[in-house]
Amino acid sequence: MRAVVQRVLKGQVTVEEEVIGSVNQGLVVLIGFQSTDDEKTIQYMIDKIFNLRIFEDQEGKMNRSLVDIQGGLLIVPNFTLYGDCRKGRRPSFTSAAPPQQAEVLFQKYIEKAYEVGEEKGVFIQEGQFQADMKVELVNDGPITLIIDSDKIL
Repeated sequence: MRAVVQRVLKGQVTVEEEVIGSVNQGLVVLIGFQSTDDEKTIQYMIDKIFNLRIFEDQEGKMNRSLVDIQGGLLIVPNFTLYGDCRKGRRPSFTSAAPPQQAEVLFQKYIEKAYEVGEEKGVFIQEGQFQADMKVELVNDGPITLIIDSDKIL
């Protein structure tokens, strides 16, 4: 699983000119899946994203997490995160999970995020799988990080 995590002042996702998800202060996370992802990967990434200390404390140091600030989390599925551009001019997406499997993984990820969000006081919103989405955000910092479960698990 791969995630691009962006600290935002606000973010929203639109499908067919309708806003389907929006958050104020918090995170916009683009997330992609590969065929080897499983429940353990999902749990790891949920824990990492919810508890990543990238929000400033009273002294201006990045010591607070999404949970600490009780912010919003907008989760946007994005298979292109597994695009391999090393050869040729067109990306290869062979590392990405096939659509049917990726949709199941995305739904499991969303279910777990809502569960943890409710428990921890984090507002959750989501994009739509396999939709033509327009994502808008105001990146705060800018703070943008890439988390790749392959590098850790």
